[in-house]
Amino acid sequence: MKNLFRLAFLVALIAGFCQVQAADWVGTWGCAPQRVEPRNMPPAPGLGDNTLRQVAQVSIGGTKLRVKFSNAFGVSTIILASTHIALSAGGSAVQTNTDTRLAFNGSPTVAIPAGESVWSDPFNFNLPPLADVAVTIRFGDMSEAVTGHPGSRTTSYLQSGDGVTAPDLPEAATMAHWYIVNTIDVQAENPGGDIVTLGDSITDGRGSGTDRNDRWPDDLERRLQAGPGTASIGMLNMGIGGNCVLRGGLGPTALSRFDRDVLSQSDARWLIVFEGVNDIGGGRNLSVATNLISAFKKFIAQAHAQHIRVYGATITPFGGSFYDSPMHETARETVNDWIRHGGAFDGVIDFDAAIRDPQKPSHLLPAGDSGDHLHPNEKGYQIMAGAVDLKLF
Repeated sequence: MKNLFRLAFLVALIAGFCQVQAADWVGTWGCAPQRVEPRNMPPAPGLGDNTLRQVAQVSIGGTKLRVKFSNAFGVSTIILASTHIALSAGGSAVQTNTDTRLAFNGSPTVAIPAGESVWSDPFNFNLPPLADVAVTIRFGDMSEAVTGHPGSRTTSYLQSGDGVTAPDLPEAATMAHWYIVNTIDVQAENPGGDIVTLGDSITDGRGSGTDRNDRWPDDLERRLQAGPGTASIGMLNMGIGGNCVLRGGLGPTALSRFDRDVLSQSDARWLIVFEGVNDIGGGRNLSVATNLISAFKKFIAQAHAQHIRVYGATITPFGGSFYDSPMHETARETVNDWIRHGGAFDGVIDFDAAIRDPQKPSHLLPAGDSGDHLHPNEKGYQIMAGAVDLKLF
């Protein structure tokens, strides 16, 4: 009898463990939300009472999804009257046989208060890796201040009225911004966890092409998908164009958004810190280097407390750009020397060495320069992604 009791307890324990494992989520796509600047607001006819279709390329695949929507920077409640997801068929078209209506606590409509975000109910969906998905929202009430991600480098489609189930939106206004949609999680059979890339416009993809998904994290994810043992690893790009670590810049600083954009992700296992060029470029003296190093130490401590491995990426050259000065170059070299030799990071990704001009090390490699001498082009992003040792993951 005692042995039977022990056996029943063991079976129940294993079943419970399996249930817990089955409930694990991992991010397959995300963007860092910010308050949208006036110049990046939605065009006419606006979001309120209209339909917005947004396309995103995911990283890993899965068979069950949930989607997060954010009103973090809104000043009033917004209403998602109806929301659908489908595989993209290119442009504003969707594969109608994959179209799925989202629910929120069983309801097709959800109100998101100012400063809040919501997850959809989990739903079945056959999501291939590296697929383009279209998230279509029919809005009700909308906040005057809009939460979004201006640097999507992906075309979105805005149409008057209710087009949430339309196979295509040929009359829609277009823009290269994301609004309200924040994260897509999957339940994968063998989830490998997420890499989170914390960065600025170079991580956000400034210098890459619209609808080409040629940012360096995109190129790195394609390498992971093709590599043995790494195809189950997801990628979450938390770059914000114009972002700073310490103060100023666009969007919330990396210090203030670290908990939201890194620590709160569903299954973050690795963090790549590649930020600081805007702090250095706007700095007035060499104390900016010391302050950046202090911030990076804080990131490392916070991430390690959640068992996240942290890799430091060296700051890439900006010689010839509007940030170029002897003091700024000295600050960059000081930070990079600490990243390489300080011993605080779990590993180093030397983007500086990969993309600098051997003849002029303070400058980008000409073939990888977008032309402003600060942001790489698509070739430059490929070089950067190729410099990442996949054994780190």
